[in-house]
Amino acid sequence: MAFHIANEPAADQVLDEYPFAVLVGMMLDQQYGMEHAFRGGWKVLGRFGNLDPAAIAAAEPEAFKELCSQTPAIHRFPGSMAARLQELSALIETRYDGDVTRLWTEPTTGKELLKRVQELPGFGKQKAQIFVALLAKQLGVRPEGWEAAAGDYALDGYRSVADVVDADSLSKVREFKQQKKAAAKAAAAK
Repeated sequence: MAFHIANEPAADQVLDEYPFAVLVGMMLDQQYGMEHAFRGGWKVLGRFGNLDPAAIAAAEPEAFKELCSQTPAIHRFPGSMAARLQELSALIETRYDGDVTRLWTEPTTGKELLKRVQELPGFGKQKAQIFVALLAKQLGVRPEGWEAAAGDYALDGYRSVADVVDADSLSKVREFKQQKKAAAKAAAAK
């Protein structure tokens, strides 16, 4: 399956070719437009020359931060996200020998997969559930119980980046998120 999350053909191709780019995009998907977040791996690849977790983890932090801050930056908070990306890269290198796919191919249950994803820097429960749903819906990674682990994100519909397969679905997910935000705001005002 070809990704269509970044809404930029070259960036989507990087998502297709580099599994680590998918994880990077998910990590960057906070307080930042999802399509822009999923362009992060493409930007790093173009500037750094590779997406090897060991090389990213070993990069000189200030130089890497500067690289991530170049316009267009990898995130609206490029400095803190550059540091988090190096932390994520180090974890993938040490725990999975640099092979990010081991993160999701080794667990035998959805519960175990969710637990592994939650151990990543910047991945709380909700983000981890969305990533489990993305793996299932877009990459066919469906260990037993993945639906329960992903919660509502496993359902059909347009709830998260896991459901983005083209520009139309991107618009529907964005609309869903705006409705949820408005409902939360209205509930808080009561």
